Amino acid sequence: MKVLVTGATGLIGTALCDALRERDDLAIAITRGRHGPGELSWDPERGELEADRLEGADAIVHLAGESIGNARWTPETKRRILESRTKGTTLLAKTVASLVDPPRVLVSGSAIGYYGDRGDDVLTEESVPGGGFLSDVAVRWEESVAAADQAGIRTVRVRTAIVLAREGGALARLLLPFKLGLGGRIGSGRQWMSWIALEDEVGAILHAIDHEDVIGAMNATAPNPVTNRDFTETLGHVLNRPTKVPTPLTALKLRYGDELVRELLCSSQRVEPHVLHETGYTFRHPRLADALHAALA
Repeated sequence: MKVLVTGATGLIGTALCDALRERDDLAIAITRGRHGPGELSWDPERGELEADRLEGADAIVHLAGESIGNARWTPETKRRILESRTKGTTLLAKTVASLVDPPRVLVSGSAIGYYGDRGDDVLTEESVPGGGFLSDVAVRWEESVAAADQAGIRTVRVRTAIVLAREGGALARLLLPFKLGLGGRIGSGRQWMSWIALEDEVGAILHAIDHEDVIGAMNATAPNPVTNRDFTETLGHVLNRPTKVPTPLTALKLRYGDELVRELLCSSQRVEPHVLHETGYTFRHPRLADALHAALA
């Protein structure tokens, strides 16, 4: 199988390309600027993509997008976050829709930020979007695949939760303060955190590629979300460190701004992976403690 991947050098993209090659698929990166042998180039800002080299691909996995948690959300940062998703997705969708021999599936990234802050509500792929900046980004991100969908190409919108991996993402940022005994709940700790092991994130994407009955929205979340308090205590237990002192919200807000802290760290999203369950996906790490041990092994 020939699979083209944007965001191939990121945390998920790197693991996905490794997994594709392990099962003897051909994984081809779509990269910005100069590219190496066997890679394709594109520039979403300029609307440039080597369309002829997309012909005959079996699948395209679109993971590219600017990080949402690295800096305070200034108006310029928010513009870049949004456009890094919508421009690239629109370009890909319109391009594959025009191909003579298009891929049979376009798997496009999204996020559980789609649901907004929902308290204790149990959220599935059928739940309506919420409010806030991240929800608006996710909605517009998903709408950007419309051209491919309308052309009859199977499209999957992968709503990804917090990905647990030692190599990067939220867990990598938490390790140092927790190892120093400075990790603690955020705010009340009652907000729900949906998460997924990196191995299962990759497994879910491969499942979406391989299964014709996966179409539309798909939650890439483990089946056992936890509260922030439970997440904190479990990570502390795995690292054998205390977690008694709450994380100071004031310091976080001073560094990252109130909006980012509220939406990324304090919002509550209790998300369940109904589509993965209904289409027969088996999780490698369905429980948090096991996922953390595996990530940190």
